[in-house]
Amino acid sequence: MYKSKLKTYYQEQVVHKMQEKYGFKNPMQVPRVEKVILNIGVSSAKEDIKFLDEAREELGLISGQYPITTKVKKSISNFKIRKGMSIGCKVTLRGVRMYDFMDRLINVALPRVRDFQGVSQKSFDGQGNYTLGLQDEFIFPEIDPNRITKRKGMSITIVMPAKKEHSLELLKLLGLPFRKQ
Repeated sequence: MYKSKLKTYYQEQVVHKMQEKYGFKNPMQVPRVEKVILNIGVSSAKEDIKFLDEAREELGLISGQYPITTKVKKSISNFKIRKGMSIGCKVTLRGVRMYDFMDRLINVALPRVRDFQGVSQKSFDGQGNYTLGLQDEFIFPEIDPNRITKRKGMSITIVMPAKKEHSLELLKLLGLPFRKQ
């Protein structure tokens, strides 16, 4: 049975370090990554639906899973959007795909960002989840820049049921490069 390199590292190294640092008595108390959510919002999809199809294809290549289309819940006349319009796509990754994606994000994609100084430590919400915004999808090696007609941003949310300081330490131990404050 295939086991992700990052998951093996988490089970063999990170759990023990977190138990020593925070005094967890049981390995099941140690915080873990529950899921990773990838989201692309395509505002130009209201004019031409092909941008949404392109975003769905890119997200499928990056994640290895077919994305769902997100729809507008409420009409907003200033933005010229109506209730029910398709406006983006998202994927929720769990298990092996989640660990493989995080491994590729940390070791392959983020080092390819131009003038990369690290990710911000201020992107945690109240529950300990971390959200990372990317301006380019070109940093992933699966994407061919010649086939892209328009640049799209992407948000990546790493969901961890833990306190903020435990989540920060977990992501540091997993190798996410944080910016020096």
